[in-house]
Amino acid sequence: MPKPTTRPTRPSFRRTTVRKAVAETLSAERKDRAQKTEIKNRAIDLLQKKSEEAAHIQRTPFPARKPDPVEQYRESRQDRFISSLSANLNVMIQAVQKAGRGLARDFGELEKLQVSKKGAADFASSADMNSEKTLREYLLKVRPRYGFLQEESGALAGSDTSHRWIIDPLDGTSNFLHAIPHFAISLALQEDREIIAGVIFNPITGDLFYAEKGGGAWALTATGSCRLHVSNRNTLNESVVVTGIPHLGHSNPDKFVRQLMPMMQKTAGVRRMGAASLDMAYVAAGRFECYWEEDIKPWDIAAGMLIVKEAGGRLCTFKGDEDPAVILNDGSILASNDYLFGTFKKQIAAAE
Repeated sequence: MPKPTTRPTRPSFRRTTVRKAVAETLSAERKDRAQKTEIKNRAIDLLQKKSEEAAHIQRTPFPARKPDPVEQYRESRQDRFISSLSANLNVMIQAVQKAGRGLARDFGELEKLQVSKKGAADFASSADMNSEKTLREYLLKVRPRYGFLQEESGALAGSDTSHRWIIDPLDGTSNFLHAIPHFAISLALQEDREIIAGVIFNPITGDLFYAEKGGGAWALTATGSCRLHVSNRNTLNESVVVTGIPHLGHSNPDKFVRQLMPMMQKTAGVRRMGAASLDMAYVAAGRFECYWEEDIKPWDIAAGMLIVKEAGGRLCTFKGDEDPAVILNDGSILASNDYLFGTFKKQIAAAE
């Protein structure tokens, strides 16, 4: 009996579907691995290219900036003008400009400064110390026999006992540390008991005020120099005055309030700028009619005293003494134009 023929078995539909799905999955995984490998190779090539470019930039010197002819002309004209001044003023201006470059650089990097407390609400910074060091080293090089009276380092006697430099390397330290561009270097030259030359320099704005005994008060600009003179306002209601307000660590705020009240009621405005040397320079320039402050130090006002006097202004202590040697060491000062000096003097004296 013949065997029955058997039909070949065909794979089931389910088995075919599984095989197809597995094949598609493996194909997708291979493609994915290939894509990842390609991306990785591209990233390696890109990083290598960037590294080569960076190495090339480091090897290639940065092209020097072409000098601006106008800037060159201004600098050369200013240098020629400075060189035409007296030897003392020439030295002093060169010194404050050199120290000012360091202050301007530090002003742009305030977060890197090492700050230490110097007293209640009064701070010293590395910029302050560096500025004083720069001034002292430069002045010792050109005038090795002169002595010093410095804010940070105190008095330093010289072999020439009749001359000394009075230095405030950073007047307006709190402004500086709060990124307020209103501070200055103040440098004065004292002969015996008399200030004979003074320079005040704001390195951020470039304002430079200077005076020499008997030579008038001047401001140096990019194009030359202009003479300073106190304002000619003679009424209180047109006057703007400036002062230093007592703060933490400084005494007698009640007395200051008694001084302030009539100023607020009778003048056009009261300002508190935060740098005594610039306050006095602004009085000399006619921007303010009066400046008064107590608990002040010689290095804060030495240069400003001469600049105000040479600009036609008058000065005294709160007790009314007009002797410059007394004013320098008294700790209180009033500076004003000649027209209103008597009026301001009476108001301050009344608050004593």
